[in-house]
Amino acid sequence: MHLCRRDAAGAFLPPSSGGRRGFTLIEVITVTVIIGILAAATLPLAHNAFQRQKEIELRRSLRLLRTAIDDYKKFVEENKIEVDEDTYGYPEDLEVLVKGVEYKDKKNKTRLMKFLRRIPMDPLNGSLEWGLRSYQDKLGSRNWGGQNV
Repeated sequence: MHLCRRDAAGAFLPPSSGGRRGFTLIEVITVTVIIGILAAATLPLAHNAFQRQKEIELRRSLRLLRTAIDDYKKFVEENKIEVDEDTYGYPEDLEVLVKGVEYKDKKNKTRLMKFLRRIPMDPLNGSLEWGLRSYQDKLGSRNWGGQNV
């Protein structure tokens, strides 16, 4: 015969488990292993997401640099500034895009044209140094000739 207990209000209480409470060692180890497996499975996904974010930022920075270089070349092609023929109308380095170039407007007034506010940081290596290529560099070359950007 099963004896049921009642609380102070008269409601039935569930039968006790003989005073034993908590988890067994096997249950704790099993849960720990499962959590470890799940954590190990998510680490590569988190790394890939972090790397993807860096690559998106790299594309954004490269697009900004490319636009500034193209704007500089267009400025040269419109004969607003004089450059050496050896540069093919490209800037000599990235600092030229930040410092700007002086030119004469239609009213013969000297103005300063800047193409970048600052050189963007390379998100993959965390520096302001970019691997540069020159228009005159050979196709497979890894070294920058230094003639232009």
